[in-house]
Amino acid sequence: MRITNEKNDIEYVLFSEETIRARVAELGKQLTEMYKDSEPIMVCILKGASIFYTDLCRQMKTQIHMDFMVVSSYGNETQSSGAVRLIKDLDNTIIDRDVVIVEDIIDSGLTLKYLKEILLSRKPRSVRTVCLLDKYECHPSEIGCDISGFSINNAFVVGYGLDYADYYRNLPYIGVLKKEVYSEE
Repeated sequence: MRITNEKNDIEYVLFSEETIRARVAELGKQLTEMYKDSEPIMVCILKGASIFYTDLCRQMKTQIHMDFMVVSSYGNETQSSGAVRLIKDLDNTIIDRDVVIVEDIIDSGLTLKYLKEILLSRKPRSVRTVCLLDKYECHPSEIGCDISGFSINNAFVVGYGLDYADYYRNLPYIGVLKKEVYSEE
């Protein structure tokens, strides 16, 4: 694996820090309106969604509860393995509660489908999904997220929490990773 540095590894910036900030503010406003009479449980899917989740929660002007889950379907690969593993479950009950799953990206849709099935079996009042990025070409439309920040094509993106082999998460923007960084040489 060849990982050098941000300047050499990013093909181009897809969404700037300013663009992301503005869109997250819009999403926070939308969720505030949706849940103005509720106290939703905001569920962060770690690690990728952590930066988006934090910024989104700070934009919400209503009472929220925060919880976290860890699932894995990628490991250090660039494509989902198809097998989703639950590594860390919620700490709190969600019975008769509004739940918002916050994800970094929907690709194949398998992880999101798995999460919704698990959480719906626990009898919440509602379950909605918010994804920062929606790779609309890569999943069936019935598996899509309820609210997405941006729709993108099938590029391999990093930054703002998204990674490749646990690198690039701390970039303040979302960029397309050069293929030679993650392809076998």
